[in-house]
Amino acid sequence: MAEFIARKLDRIVVRGTNWVGDAVMTIPALREIRRLFPDAYITLATRSWARGLFAGAEFIDELQVHDGTGLRSVVQQVRQWRKQNFDLAVLFPNSLETALVASLARVPLRIGYATEGRQSLLTHPLPLPEWRSAKHEVYYYLKIVAELEWRVKQEQTFLATQPDGSLAISSGRKAAARDFLRGHGVGHNSARKLIAICPGSTNSRAKRWPTERYAALADRLVADLQAEVIVIGSPAELDVSLEVTRQMRNQPVVLTGKTDLSELVAVLSQVDLLVTNDTGPAHIASALGRPTLVIFGPTNPLTTRPFSPLGEIVREPPDCAPCMLRDCPIDHRCMTAITADAVYERVRVMLSEKPEVAECEFRHNPDETRASPNFAGQLK
Repeated sequence: MAEFIARKLDRIVVRGTNWVGDAVMTIPALREIRRLFPDAYITLATRSWARGLFAGAEFIDELQVHDGTGLRSVVQQVRQWRKQNFDLAVLFPNSLETALVASLARVPLRIGYATEGRQSLLTHPLPLPEWRSAKHEVYYYLKIVAELEWRVKQEQTFLATQPDGSLAISSGRKAAARDFLRGHGVGHNSARKLIAICPGSTNSRAKRWPTERYAALADRLVADLQAEVIVIGSPAELDVSLEVTRQMRNQPVVLTGKTDLSELVAVLSQVDLLVTNDTGPAHIASALGRPTLVIFGPTNPLTTRPFSPLGEIVREPPDCAPCMLRDCPIDHRCMTAITADAVYERVRVMLSEKPEVAECEFRHNPDETRASPNFAGQLK
């Protein structure tokens, strides 16, 4: 603790996470680091796609990007970090590599979880919280900042505050998104609801709700609600998106693979609702303050549901869920139990509700379908 009190922490590097959804879930922790060190120069070291999330973010000063792997990547990062003479490294990922980079770069203070045998590489290794699988992942990252604040100030002043996981983008990016959508024939009629669906997932086939259910849902959204439907996703998910459209009577606008992450963020800021599997866009849309409905199957909603009062989940868990497997070894019953009619009814109700984010009480109750996080007591 004495090292933190004695040393002036002017230059801080935060090693970001490697997945889009995880990156969104670090936003409250990043905001707390900025609040804790208002005058420090804070660098977020992460992947290049993160520019689309964090461009213009008020809680960091610089994005340092890297996309390589292996020894060459480690050497490049070490060189970058040494040049910048960081005083403190805050490591969100659990990997050995991130601690190795910070240690070889001779960052004097290095804090993170003592995982993957990297304890000796950290000056302040933290034990994994016992509640890891029972509380939202947001608190996993905030716990690091809470420990950091205790070492710096010998107090934890933000435990009674509400975590801010909101994501803001500029009016210019929103205007560009509207132009982009109109260029694809969407958004000319403001009276029609704009609903996005994301039927893919890049890191798990087991997370995918069946394509025929997405097709049936989208057809009802068009026919019964006169909604405009867009299909989103990464280039790797194009086959899933096209399979959905092949089974539809009313053709949606397929934007899968046609946007980079920055453009996707802007597009999601314009939708009236997103229906998605447990994947990155779920966290983005809810952070943007857009109503989001996530279909959960093999993954744990306690830890990875949208961290927003406008984020809801639909789930019919069998005894084997959550299994966290990437491929279902049996009959995918966790997903096939969820009907298109059930999801449609949830969408219809959500669209009828007027979003009032400022009036929502933030509580985290795992037994409710509507997520609303409460910070006090979650880090203990």
